[in-house]
Amino acid sequence: MSKFSTLAALATAVAALVAPSLASAQEGPWMVRARVLNLDSANKDSTGLGLSVNNKTFPEVDISYFLAPNVAAELILTYPQKHTLYSNGAEIGSLKHLPPTLTLQYHFSPTSTVRPYVGAGLNFTNFSAVKFAPAVATALSPSIKHNSFGLAAQVGVDFEVSKGLYLNLDLKKVSLGTKVYSKGTEVGTFKVNPVLASVGLGWRF
Repeated sequence: MSKFSTLAALATAVAALVAPSLASAQEGPWMVRARVLNLDSANKDSTGLGLSVNNKTFPEVDISYFLAPNVAAELILTYPQKHTLYSNGAEIGSLKHLPPTLTLQYHFSPTSTVRPYVGAGLNFTNFSAVKFAPAVATALSPSIKHNSFGLAAQVGVDFEVSKGLYLNLDLKKVSLGTKVYSKGTEVGTFKVNPVLASVGLGWRF
């Protein structure tokens, strides 16, 4: 066998060994999605004040790491969201909430062009910039608990658009609420408990 033939055979053997690694390297364990999310609040209130917040649409970013082909951990992030606070339909103030959520997902078809998944996890919400109308503040001296923990559940699907690029549809239900106080005394709880529907693009690398 000539030297050229030997080198060619060696190159072919090396390529055969390396090709699977290169293929998997093209789609690594990380996935980043940018989504537009609509928050639809349940507005469950036990204070007797008929508390509610407005629904809204805003951007979010989530970062996933695949622990195994079928299993991923996803951290969902956004910036503090401002909501108007109502009592029986009348505006009484505003607040901001920052709701990072961590879920563990199971992906049913991790190598197909359509990849459905389910997930469950934990939500942490920080309420800030809580403001009440002067009349409400004077009459009730209201306040709320600023930190909240709750469960989260999700279903979603990724559609492969091209290698490493996906169209994502996602639906989450999050347990999110706070205790409400008047003059330092607890008067009930206000639960936003939103349904979060989102659409966006994901990049796998």
